[in-house]
Amino acid sequence: MKKNWLYLLIIFVIVFSCGPKAEKKNFDPGYFPENQLTEEEIQNGILTPEILWKFGRVSDPQVSPDGKLIAYNVTKYNIDENRGYTHIFVVPVEGGESLRITGGEYSCFNPRWINDGKTIAFLSSETDTVQVWKINADGTGKTKISDFPMSVNAFKISPIGDKMLFLSDVKLDDTPQDIYTDLPKSNVIMADDLMYRHWNSWTDYMYSHIFVSDFNGESVSNPIDIMENEKFDSPLSPYFDDGEISWSPDGTMIAYTCKKLNGKEYALSTNSDIYLYSLEDKQTRNLTEGMPGYDKYPVFSPDSKKVSWISMETPGYEADKERLFVMNLESGSKEYLTVDFDYNVAGVVWPEIEGSHNSIFFISCINATHQIFSIDIITHEVRQLTEGQHDFTGFDYNNGSLIAQKMSMSMATELFEVGMDGTERQITFTNQHIYDKIEFGKVVEKWVNTTDNKQMLVWVILPPRFDFEKKYPAILYCQGGPQSAVSQFFSYRWNFQMMAANGYIIIAPNRRGLPGFGSEWNEQISGDYGGQNMKDYLSAVNAFKDEPFIDADRIGAVGASYGGFSVFWLAGHNEDKLFKAFIAHCGMFNLESQYAATEEMFFVNYDLGGAYWEHNNKTAQKSFENSPHNFVQKWNTPILIISGGNDFRIPYTESLQAFNAAQLLGVESKLLIFPEETHFVLKPQNSILWQREFKAWLDKYLK
Repeated sequence: MKKNWLYLLIIFVIVFSCGPKAEKKNFDPGYFPENQLTEEEIQNGILTPEILWKFGRVSDPQVSPDGKLIAYNVTKYNIDENRGYTHIFVVPVEGGESLRITGGEYSCFNPRWINDGKTIAFLSSETDTVQVWKINADGTGKTKISDFPMSVNAFKISPIGDKMLFLSDVKLDDTPQDIYTDLPKSNVIMADDLMYRHWNSWTDYMYSHIFVSDFNGESVSNPIDIMENEKFDSPLSPYFDDGEISWSPDGTMIAYTCKKLNGKEYALSTNSDIYLYSLEDKQTRNLTEGMPGYDKYPVFSPDSKKVSWISMETPGYEADKERLFVMNLESGSKEYLTVDFDYNVAGVVWPEIEGSHNSIFFISCINATHQIFSIDIITHEVRQLTEGQHDFTGFDYNNGSLIAQKMSMSMATELFEVGMDGTERQITFTNQHIYDKIEFGKVVEKWVNTTDNKQMLVWVILPPRFDFEKKYPAILYCQGGPQSAVSQFFSYRWNFQMMAANGYIIIAPNRRGLPGFGSEWNEQISGDYGGQNMKDYLSAVNAFKDEPFIDADRIGAVGASYGGFSVFWLAGHNEDKLFKAFIAHCGMFNLESQYAATEEMFFVNYDLGGAYWEHNNKTAQKSFENSPHNFVQKWNTPILIISGGNDFRIPYTESLQAFNAAQLLGVESKLLIFPEETHFVLKPQNSILWQREFKAWLDKYLK
């Protein structure tokens, strides 16, 4: 068996190239001189933390009304300034040179074509408040077209072109300074209910609301708050994804996502709904009343007579199957389209194709890749359009093809045209100047047996310039979520190519509790923290540790969030010293304190089974008995522990507890706390420091 695996690996290395290659380069890195590679970096030829921050990050592509041009964002970072800049580019759909149409010491983003097809509206931070501007597709004629007293967070132009909806924050709660007017410099958070903080920010007494304005192509005026005086957010916090709001094609309705709950009710429930607002009578109705799970991402049919959305069935379960529903707006009847499709649905697009409205396109994770599918709304037949080792993350329909965003572990997001037969053509080459000079490691797919005799997909990422005659140290990557796929994502934080460039083989298993392998596989982890999924980790390591190119005496384990929990748990079950070094980022250490300190209580209630004080609740008690802090006395291996001061999902005090315990027990350990960071490390210099410490810790104990 091992000989077969080794033979396939050799063939893979010989046949496949180091990274994406292109016949032509259509993006000039000279737009951002600080992001070009230095001679030293070119000579070295492998990925470094500094190079990772030189990547251009492509997002938000928008196809022009005539289908000939794409406007999109590119975000670049200046390490010295410790900040990023976003600017708008335009590229022909047929390919060619990308033209940057905005610039300066401020960000421009959210491009949206005005119906003349020659002009783009966008947001700019050029003034004190973020406002709507417009610019010609050739970069001329930039003009500010809104002048609201508040900042605009996002906007969408009506398909008819006469209206614009935009998102802005509205202050509806009294601050302490409003209550105590004689204490204007006081600084305190006062709470008498839950949700006084969420993910990474304290309450700011404001709510994201949807406004509708008149729009004539030249100016935006007469805004109306369609959620006036409602103390709810739309889109939902903390991500505020404007994909949760959509115009009807006839321009008469707006469908939006909202969770109309507050305080403890909000913290305990996932019950968001789809609301339909009529511009004609200014009335709002709830389309999903009685559906108790998450309902999000409404998309209208081309004739505006139906609306689709993504729905979760189980109350309180944030990782439930994402189902595709369609409602007939005239009759009110609902239909569950993907009842026989045992995978999630995301990124729905509902086009008109040759006069027919019967095909809906979507993205689904299957076998640790994200592919594009279509479903016939009459027959419910599902067809997979794309295949391959990649993730599609979004797309739109354009004259018989799809304009899509695609990434892989070896390529940051770029734009592609995808035919109805699944053929692909790359349109943008934003980071080709890096791929041309930097060698990436090979990514290999391997299926291994688990302890309960199931098959598990494991990604193996090899170091660049891999030599079969050498033995390499290895890292077990433990995924967070806990229900987030180890798919073909290109991360700017937990980047597999960055880890491999440090000289390590990465073992990244799609353990129990991850989507893309059916509902049963995904659901198994809830109520079983520290159970079968930990055995899956060990199955992955045991499947590879005796390979001739892996040094079984130099294996470490790393992970963040639930992956951090996994590292803490493995550290307490490492009697045979399989692992020689650990790194835990923002991990759950003490499940009792985590339960009482996190903010969305529905998550811990469902995944842990309940509260730690529910002594007759067998599922909950099993979860808390498996808490890593109960096994800390068995720690025997060096551990690096990292957290962010503004992480309210898994508060940094979990990491402090783990580090303090390690120190008191005499376990070699180190603590990194980033006071201004959240669940993620997002500032360039902090991230580079993180990467350097990550490498140094592993090198100290595994090399």
